[in-house]
Amino acid sequence: MAEVVIIGGGPAGLLAAQRLAERGHRVRVFEQKATVGRKFLVAGHGGFNLTNSEDAPAFAGRYGEAAAFFQKLLAHFSPADLRRWAADLGIATFVGTSGRVFPESQHKPADLLRAWLRRLAELGVALHVRHRWLGWAGDTGLRLLNEASGEEFTLVPDATVLALGGASWPQTGSDGLWVPLLEGIGVRCRPWQPANCGAEVAWSAFFKEKVGRAPLKNIALSCGNYTVRGEIMLTDYGLEGTPVYALTPALRAALATGSATLHLQLKPDLTPEELARRLARRRPGTSLAAFLSSAFHLRPPVPTLLRELAAAPDNLLAALTALPIPVAGLRPLAEAISSAGGVPLSEVDEHLMLRRRPGTYVAGEMLDWEAPTGGYLLQGCFSTGAWVASFI
Repeated sequence: MAEVVIIGGGPAGLLAAQRLAERGHRVRVFEQKATVGRKFLVAGHGGFNLTNSEDAPAFAGRYGEAAAFFQKLLAHFSPADLRRWAADLGIATFVGTSGRVFPESQHKPADLLRAWLRRLAELGVALHVRHRWLGWAGDTGLRLLNEASGEEFTLVPDATVLALGGASWPQTGSDGLWVPLLEGIGVRCRPWQPANCGAEVAWSAFFKEKVGRAPLKNIALSCGNYTVRGEIMLTDYGLEGTPVYALTPALRAALATGSATLHLQLKPDLTPEELARRLARRRPGTSLAAFLSSAFHLRPPVPTLLRELAAAPDNLLAALTALPIPVAGLRPLAEAISSAGGVPLSEVDEHLMLRRRPGTYVAGEMLDWEAPTGGYLLQGCFSTGAWVASFI
């Protein structure tokens, strides 16, 4: 029976703790905030999306450059496994119309967390809150600070799991301040970048005043060769919504070259031929707003948006099929739903153990991977936690 220390009380760390305790290990979890699972609870505010019912190959493909490795992780702890895990805690789940998996409506995020913490207590997992990791002590030790008492102390466990999170939503404890501690032992971390975040657009003062916040439903949004369907929200700073978030990697790459443009398709279910046929019906003197409403059921703020962005306002076919939206930048990292960067997979072995510090494993958003919203982020964290626990 090994003694294992886990730094970080998020989904990856807590699932690793549960798996290890179930196998008889002595497990201690240290969390710098006053409570564990803070980001887990925040993630549930907009709809508690645990995972997704998408088929395995497509699911793994959501992890981009890390898809091949996540295929193995998902085989080890799959979306079906996550649903069984929740059911074992008394939390039933269902598949929504979009394929996303949610707890039944009577279960709130706090209900799941409370049930989970009860299970961890039953397994003998010791939770220590308001404890900050200060760094290393020798080849296997850890330095920690009890922030309540001001006491510094050292532990020398048989194994360590680092699950401190990425750098988005720092108020939840996911602040990325651990990077210098890993760089100090030679781990080459990648710079933090926002992922799953809004895009900034330099709207005119008139547009901001007239439109404010407004949704655009049933649209398609493209960046380069990538297209995503869904709903977006026009905001005073630009755009937000699931399609925007999913295109963040493509936007980052484009912005790195100097400029980025999104193309908006306002009626993606209509063929170009059907669009042209309807456009030909416009009678002289019909206002743009009246025509768009009658021919395409496009109501405000679409006319204002076309006037704001269409280089050739009279070319409605081009404006409806590929309206260019110049993107000035991405929202700050602190506002992003998730982050890219951190520990590259090249710095860990296939067990997610640091090559430069044997016996120390890395899980969750500390690793350099990203995925869109829709259940893929939480699933990724859970799967990495289950994966590292299986090798200790």
